[in-house]
Amino acid sequence: MDLRPGYPQPAVDSLLAEWQAASMDSVWLRPGDWYHPAVEALAEALTDGLPTAPAADRLGEARGHVGISMGETIDDLACLFRAWGTEPGLDTLRALSTGWVRGNEPSLLVPLTTDPRSGLATPEYLVQRLRETYGAGERSGRPASRTHCLLLVDVAVDRLDGWQRIARAAAMGKIFTEVFGTGHPVATLGAGVYAALCERSADLEPLRAELRHRIERTALSYGVTAVLRRPPRVWVEPLPTAHAGATSLLQALGR
Repeated sequence: MDLRPGYPQPAVDSLLAEWQAASMDSVWLRPGDWYHPAVEALAEALTDGLPTAPAADRLGEARGHVGISMGETIDDLACLFRAWGTEPGLDTLRALSTGWVRGNEPSLLVPLTTDPRSGLATPEYLVQRLRETYGAGERSGRPASRTHCLLLVDVAVDRLDGWQRIARAAAMGKIFTEVFGTGHPVATLGAGVYAALCERSADLEPLRAELRHRIERTALSYGVTAVLRRPPRVWVEPLPTAHAGATSLLQALGR
């Protein structure tokens, strides 16, 4: 498959086709927006034995600029390196992450309901969902503190630099989306702490076990064992009796 005008070297052409096919089959959400010149630069760097960080930086910036999530961007990069039979180095992951942040900077300047690094909800959005939950509880006569709780996960590790925090956010966003699916009120609270609003009637122990399992598996497969607390702290936090108390609780947890 020719991905650009001209005639790329056979090794590059083959690697690009294998990379694209693997990404489309497993992680990429929109087939029409995968190609960018930076993918060729990255494939050429690999086949020529050159440093891959500069091209990864360009690719990360391109992905962030068009609104592709950090998790999808890293998953796509992993498809390339698996096709090549190796793993991306920390310098390449760092370059991809910093490029993505640079490309995504304009959207960081406006209020968001979604954290762009993890794809999860912002604390402000979770506060609003809690307001709705408390209001529904008052109307039904079943207080939110009796019907709902927070499932909390703490993967904080001290002294992380910027790109490591980005990698952690992307990994945790992937994990929570896999466990809860899309649309569930799950938020990043900051400082490596994440919260999911859950019904107290649900059996939360399987969810706790699944989260621990996926954190361990993702840490190993992403090569980010150094940025995730292992084992993580996973616990159930009861909701306060009033919405103001829940807001204060979220603020305290995110410090």
